[in-house]
Amino acid sequence: MTKHKIYTMPFADVYPHYIAKAERKGRTKAEVDEIICWLTGYQHKEMNEHLENRTDFETFFAEATQMNPSRELIKGVVCGIRVEEVEEPTMREIRYLDKLIDELAKGKKMEKILRS
Repeated sequence: MTKHKIYTMPFADVYPHYIAKAERKGRTKAEVDEIICWLTGYQHKEMNEHLENRTDFETFFAEATQMNPSRELIKGVVCGIRVEEVEEPTMREIRYLDKLIDELAKGKKMEKILRS
């Protein structure tokens, strides 16, 4: 079975779209970064290195050894798919991130987005 093309896409190619989506709704790049770091466990420096190195999505998530255990509390639909029902682990992580960015753009408070 062939991998979905998002796996080989550089995270750096999608990252500006996350920021643009948030900024269109009055949110900030800093909030997007906070969400990504919360989900993956990366420090800002590590995340920026992945952006600079144009790490693909699959590697970006595979190297995130401190994934937030609270991410399993993320529920809901992204692109017509329930994130909690996605079976493939890497795709589920990508969908979690998509859902968190959607919540940010919809105006949710950061405490709720970060499942505090």
